[in-house]
Amino acid sequence: MTPEALRNLIVGALEDRKGRDVVAMDVTRVSDVTDYMIIASGTSNRHVKALVDNVVAAATSAGVRPLGVEGRETHEWVLVDVGDALVHVMQAETRDFYDLERLWAELPVEDETSV
Repeated sequence: MTPEALRNLIVGALEDRKGRDVVAMDVTRVSDVTDYMIIASGTSNRHVKALVDNVVAAATSAGVRPLGVEGRETHEWVLVDVGDALVHVMQAETRDFYDLERLWAELPVEDETSV
């Protein structure tokens, strides 16, 4: 599965369970770890759990086995690593506090001509 197809699958899985403010960022120019950082909000710990469970089920059904899932103890912030995409599902307060979109958006990008 291409990274773009995986991104679309995950975004669809999040939207199917009414994930809020879903953002998919292409981080290929600043990260060797993953191609996409996908962030979504849930309204409660149960909603975060449902979103994560749907992402894991969709990936598994497509033949992509998640490499890890962290944060299921509290469901305030759960990270799902599916290789070409890292999925962060958070409760709104946690997402506002850590503001990952701003952190990743402000990373300097090297000019290819200077490399």
